[in-house]
Amino acid sequence: MEGSGEAGSGVPPARELPLHPAIAPLEFLLGRWRGEGEGGFPTINSFRYGEELFFSHSGKPVIAYTQKTWKLESGEPMHAETGYWRLKSDGSVELVIAQSTGLVEVQKGSFDAERRTMELKSELVGNASKVKEIRRAFEVTDRELSYTVQMATHTTNLQSHLKAILRKL
Repeated sequence: MEGSGEAGSGVPPARELPLHPAIAPLEFLLGRWRGEGEGGFPTINSFRYGEELFFSHSGKPVIAYTQKTWKLESGEPMHAETGYWRLKSDGSVELVIAQSTGLVEVQKGSFDAERRTMELKSELVGNASKVKEIRRAFEVTDRELSYTVQMATHTTNLQSHLKAILRKL
């Protein structure tokens, strides 16, 4: 069977790989997180959403990230993105994201291992006709991850766009 890891399939069997030392300070992110959030912006109506984040690793010096959101009332899919987190040698953090809308981001910022906080600012927002800047702030306490997203467009200054609280499953 293709992809099953069976003998002769050409796919190695699934096994737990050791965490790369370069991302050990971000180990607290690993796993599945689920919760609810709310969003708004001057050019769109306010909304609430359900969300799931999944952080994993493959033994390489990055953490893989997937995110999906849905309408709370109907369960209808809303947004999805995927990317990679990595720590830089200077102690900063970098996040590379591809969104389902076609927008791509490279974000860089600070990481406080003791407080488990990250503050990121876009270095690049690509394939975006309106968005010019995105900032994200994350905080993890116990089994709860909270974040905020701020956004600026060519016609709107930087302001709140999203906020959510998720619990580790």
